Amino acid sequence: MDGDADRLKAGLVAEAGAAGFAMARICRPWDVPQVPARLRDFLDRGRHGQMAWLAERVAWREAPQVLWPEARSVLMLGESYTPDHDPLEALAARERGTVSVYAQNRDYHDVLKKKLKRLARWLVAEGGGDVKVFVDTAPVPEKPLGEAAGLGWQGKHTNLVSRQMGSWFFLGSVFTTLDLPVDRAESDHCGSCRACLDICPTDAFPAPYQLDARRCISYLTIEHRGPVAPELRAKMGNRIYGCDDCLAVCPWNKFAAEAREARYHARDDLRAPDLAALATLDDAGFRARFSGSPIKRIGRDRFVRNVLYAIGNSGAARLRPVAQDLCEDPDATVRDAARWAAARLPSGREPG
Repeated sequence: MDGDADRLKAGLVAEAGAAGFAMARICRPWDVPQVPARLRDFLDRGRHGQMAWLAERVAWREAPQVLWPEARSVLMLGESYTPDHDPLEALAARERGTVSVYAQNRDYHDVLKKKLKRLARWLVAEGGGDVKVFVDTAPVPEKPLGEAAGLGWQGKHTNLVSRQMGSWFFLGSVFTTLDLPVDRAESDHCGSCRACLDICPTDAFPAPYQLDARRCISYLTIEHRGPVAPELRAKMGNRIYGCDDCLAVCPWNKFAAEAREARYHARDDLRAPDLAALATLDDAGFRARFSGSPIKRIGRDRFVRNVLYAIGNSGAARLRPVAQDLCEDPDATVRDAARWAAARLPSGREPG
């Protein structure tokens, strides 16, 4: 690789740092030969559940060079969203909900895409070529590409783990037709640790490095439509949007620095929101409260369903009337969740 390409890459990495990215590494679009077999096995076993979109455009998902044949390099970027608190502590507050750390403020898709576009404009201005940017909304195997570029490795929980950022970081990518110097792929550093596997409340990992999304609380609270299987509801605890258990317990988080981006810091009303207040939200109230939040995507009915499962798991007699008030809700899934919750809670005053 000539000196001009090296200087361009150095400038690009510096620009990425100035934009707030903790890490920036480069790989080739075809550096993920393991993806096709893994993806097809995942789909063949039905582990994607209701996420039918994962079975669409499989040729693109398993081979980024098919998605955009002209691309020669992929800039993979990691931006930390490490919280300033231990998300596992909120699980003990059973009358309050827990929201996944990434969703406790602004939608990261919007924040990240603006930064990626800034980087892409800089790259075109300095080096020419064509570019495309992606943030978790296109058929791009971002985690394998992140591993190939050296950002981290896919841990036993299937998420990317970094020696610098732990488990708390977002991924973004800039595809370019330019030939840029590549970085060395990261190797696996999980060793014999299985903390992420053992903590999972629903046993969503059939084996290390394998995930059955149909049992994952993040999938159940966000992607799954309709009622959740009764045998899984009690295991969801007070998790009302996503689940961070397998991320939070990772020992590599001890090296992670708190998020620099203020828009990733938790809103006070989403650190441990009151379940009773959330259950009373109508559609307009839901949209107003979660404007600009990724939570808005799942809609009021699915969200209130999650809240009612948490209410049913709270053991709090004071929340029984809240559930009863929703037993005739216009949405059938909400009605089902409300009746399930009310049936699990004691009636009358709580002792003490």
